[in-house]
Amino acid sequence: MPHTETPGTEAAPATRLRWWTELPLILLVYACYSAGRLVVRGDVSDAVDHGLAILRIEKALYLNAEHPLNRLFTREPWLGIPADFWYASLHYLVTPAILVWLFRSRAVHYRAARTWLMTSTFIGLIGFTLLPTCPPRLLDASHGFVDTMAHYSAYGWWGGEASAPRGLGGMTNQYAAMPSLHVGWALWCGVILWRYGRTRLTRTAAVVYPLVTTIVVMGTANHYFLDAAAGAAVMGAGLLLAPAVMRLADRAKTRFPPRSSVVPADSSATGSPIVSAGCQTSAGERIPRQRHPEPGYGPGTEPGASPSDAGEGAPAPAR
Repeated sequence: MPHTETPGTEAAPATRLRWWTELPLILLVYACYSAGRLVVRGDVSDAVDHGLAILRIEKALYLNAEHPLNRLFTREPWLGIPADFWYASLHYLVTPAILVWLFRSRAVHYRAARTWLMTSTFIGLIGFTLLPTCPPRLLDASHGFVDTMAHYSAYGWWGGEASAPRGLGGMTNQYAAMPSLHVGWALWCGVILWRYGRTRLTRTAAVVYPLVTTIVVMGTANHYFLDAAAGAAVMGAGLLLAPAVMRLADRAKTRFPPRSSVVPADSSATGSPIVSAGCQTSAGERIPRQRHPEPGYGPGTEPGASPSDAGEGAPAPAR
């Protein structure tokens, strides 16, 4: 039966993304990101100088929102403790959850969104490499900041070294503050929820999540306001570069196509039920091809019989 497509339906893409290929890719990118943060630590004195320079710029521009927020979170545990949990966990939960949701429910948009996120992450890694920055919580106490993660460490799994579990702080780069990918990834989540969410709840979350994350990273003294702004700028750059990255990936796929299985010329070697010499019913058994009847033979004519035999017993044609 010939194949027919239902009107109004689109053909499936030639190459569908599969979760068993996507998951290792995402894990590989995140491993590179984490390893890059760990390896590229930078000089502590340079990181402190960069942090103080950012703080001076913010004070000159009246953008220093970190101090009042940090004092509020330190004074009010009902704000500071949830903020620490927000900073330590949602960064690693919400982003992959939205990736999975997009993969399952909005598959046609998944590849572009995933490429945007990964491209921006690598740009952020370049920022950590070129500009190691001391976060406010690691500045000298004379600058007026309190590390809320250490202040409320008895309430969570983290210690006094960022959001890492106790005893594992040495495995993180605490001077990777510029740009803030907490804010960058939250902004990505917000854009995806706003664009592809269909309910009022998703639209509300699209606005609330990046906004609260920006407040949290400053109130917990993990980032400056300019770190958050740089995180948003990195996501913008990644959005602009994502189409070029996808084109390069497509070009690489066409240049190095996957190996395809070669069909042998002799179809009988593959065990096909239909062969050129006849119909094969089992291994080595064939039914000879039926010959077309010669002129004069019709249905019911015995092989070897003459045309007169075929007409024997039949009424003679009218004369």
